[in-house]
Amino acid sequence: MKFEIFELERNQSLYENEVDYNLSESGVHPLALSEILTKDEQREILNLEQFYGYTNGSPNLRLRIAEMYGDSFSIENVLITSGSAEANFLSVMTQLEAGDELIYMVPNYPQIFSLARSFGIILKELPIREELDWQWDLDEVKAMVTSKTKMIAVCNPNNPTGAVMSDEVMNGVIAISEEANCWLLSDEVYRGAELNGIECRSFAGATDKTVVNAGLSKAYSLPGLRMGWSVGSKEYINRAWSFHDYTVINVAYLSDWVASRIMTYDRRMKILNRTKTHLNHNLDMLIRWAENVPGLTVTRPQAAAITFARLNIDMPSENFVYKLRDNFSVLITAGKWHCLEGYVRIGYGTPADYVQNGLDRIADFIDSL
Repeated sequence: MKFEIFELERNQSLYENEVDYNLSESGVHPLALSEILTKDEQREILNLEQFYGYTNGSPNLRLRIAEMYGDSFSIENVLITSGSAEANFLSVMTQLEAGDELIYMVPNYPQIFSLARSFGIILKELPIREELDWQWDLDEVKAMVTSKTKMIAVCNPNNPTGAVMSDEVMNGVIAISEEANCWLLSDEVYRGAELNGIECRSFAGATDKTVVNAGLSKAYSLPGLRMGWSVGSKEYINRAWSFHDYTVINVAYLSDWVASRIMTYDRRMKILNRTKTHLNHNLDMLIRWAENVPGLTVTRPQAAAITFARLNIDMPSENFVYKLRDNFSVLITAGKWHCLEGYVRIGYGTPADYVQNGLDRIADFIDSL
């Protein structure tokens, strides 16, 4: 089997530590453990024996995650994974075969896009429309479904646009997936990073064949823990767990231990309130900056630490990113890598001064054109 090059991750991996300003990052500036653990917990962690731990995640952590999604969920509905990336990988690997059709939301984080094509799955890209405030047209969704449709995959809140799916569209997607009797996969890693501070509705439990994947890397500012999860039916979780035995076996014991302590409601809300405050401050700064940069049209996202800016310059997005990187030492991501040309993604979740300095260089680059 030949896997496609993951262009987005390759370009970030090669250059994110080489540039002066990395605005390709899509999460909020990371927290230190000293900011989220009590003094007693900090002392306790130094004396922990490093067991393998539970291969499906500790009962305590799975309980915390189940509580986030309501009373109808138990620890048997939760699998702890190595980041939401592993959760997404398992969802495709366990439920789809070569020749199956996957309706895929674009623009998007293209992990599932490349994985599906590498597995021989028939990928049917369906764009969310900027003129619809980055929503799906439900008639287009219905028209794309066939007898071979085995999964509909969405990202909500969306990466890279920061859009939140409306209730009307969400209800429509659920109804369409039920009628087609297909899997509904929702990547919700940005849930909790809503700029109004109100967590958007989750797809969890929408149908018997719904899988929700999420993690601590984005809204929770803890990418270094590599902590993710899947929420679904008991049957799905058991199947994914059996494949998880072949990937990482279990997540890092320390990561599970930390996450199980900070994911109580009060501590979780404290982290998310920090996220909201930081993102709103930086986004206001970015919007003011964009008013004087005619080369880009920046729209205000509803969530996440990213904006998807329209290029008002006659240049492919990849070329724009490369020239900016090589000549002004700023890294952003190309719309092409998110499956939609004509845009660039700019991250604004890092410290404010860092973001501002990177934006100023982008403005200088556009002036040079």
